[in-house]
Amino acid sequence: MSGYSYRDAGVDTAAGDALVEAIKPASARTARAGVIGGLGGFGALFDLKAAGYRDPLLVSSTDGVGTKLKIAIAAGKHDTIGQDLVAMCVNDLVVQGAEPLFFLDYFASSRLDVGAAATVIKGIAEACAKAGCALIGGETAEMPGLYRDGDYDLAGFVVGAVERDQVLTGADVAPGDLLLGLASSGVHSNGYSLVRRIVEGEGFGYADPAPFAPGQSLGEALLVPTRLYVQGPLAAARAGAVKALAHITGSGIIGNLPRVLPDGVAAALDAGAWSLPPVFAWLAATGRLDPGELANTFNCGLVMIAVVAPERAAAATALLEAAGEQVAVVGRVIGRSAGQPACVVTGPAGLWGADAAWQVA
Repeated sequence: MSGYSYRDAGVDTAAGDALVEAIKPASARTARAGVIGGLGGFGALFDLKAAGYRDPLLVSSTDGVGTKLKIAIAAGKHDTIGQDLVAMCVNDLVVQGAEPLFFLDYFASSRLDVGAAATVIKGIAEACAKAGCALIGGETAEMPGLYRDGDYDLAGFVVGAVERDQVLTGADVAPGDLLLGLASSGVHSNGYSLVRRIVEGEGFGYADPAPFAPGQSLGEALLVPTRLYVQGPLAAARAGAVKALAHITGSGIIGNLPRVLPDGVAAALDAGAWSLPPVFAWLAATGRLDPGELANTFNCGLVMIAVVAPERAAAATALLEAAGEQVAVVGRVIGRSAGQPACVVTGPAGLWGADAAWQVA
C-alpha cells in the first residue's frame, strides 16, 4: 500500500503557489508610497515616513462580508465580493480620519479553486487601488472537512494612519450641529442572513428577475458591491469640516450613529429627508418588516452620517459631492438628559411607519 500524502488529504500546495503567481500583477497595481517589497515574504513591510507622516497614529480594522458570500457562491458571481471586503474595512478607518495604507486578505476554502479565488482576489486588488491602499500580503488556506466543497470564506485586515492632531473623536459635537447623510449603493454587506431568509422563505431564486431592479437577476441586484467611501470623507476631515463620522453597518442607523456622540447629546433624524432605496422597500414589504426592524438591521440608504457645525455644512457638502457622494441634511444634534434615547428617527406616513419614532437607549 502506498503512503499517505497531503494532496490525498485534500490540500494542494501547488494550487496555492499558482494562485500567488496569478494575483501578483493585480497586487503590483496597488503599489503606493511606503510599500517595501512585494508578495511572497513572511511579513509585509511599510514605511510611514516614506508615506509622508510626521506624527502618525496607526488605525487598524478587520472585517468580512458575512453571508453575502452565500449569494455570490449560489450565483457563481465572484468579481465584486472582493470590493465588499475592502470597503467594509477601509470605511471603518475613514470615519476616524485615517487614510488606508495597506491591506491583507484571508481566503479559506475546502479545496482551492484557483480560478474563483483569483477572481475574488483581483477584485480585492482593484478595490484597494481605488481606495489608495496597497495589497501587500495575505493568506490562502485549504481546510477540507471544515468547509463544504464549493464554499469559501473571506476576511480582511487594513492598517491606516492619521496625524495625531487630526483624529476624529466627536468630542466637540454639540446641540445644533447638523447631520449629513451619504447615500449608500445598496444593502452593502450587513443583514444578509435576514435577506437570505426572506428570499428563500418567500420562494424566490437568485436567478429570478429582481422585482426592484429591472434588467437584473435577484442575485445580481443583491450583490451590488459596497461603495468605497474614502476620498470625500477624508477630504472633509482634513479640511476640518466634520466633527464626527459614523459608518452605518450592522445594527443599522440607530445602532451606529450613537457610537460617535458624546454624553449629553442625541441624534434626531427625519426619515423623510432621504429616499429609501427600492431594495429596502422590497425587503420590508416582502419580509413584512416593521420600521424598527428595518432601521436596526440595514443602512436604509445611508452608509455614513457626518456631524458638522451649521456654518461648515456647505463646505463639507461641497467636498463630499466633489468626490461623487450624494449628500443630504438628514437631522440634527439635540441635547440629551439622563434616561433619554441617544437616537430618534421619525418617519413619515407610509413605509417608514405612521409618524412612529424609533428610539435606541
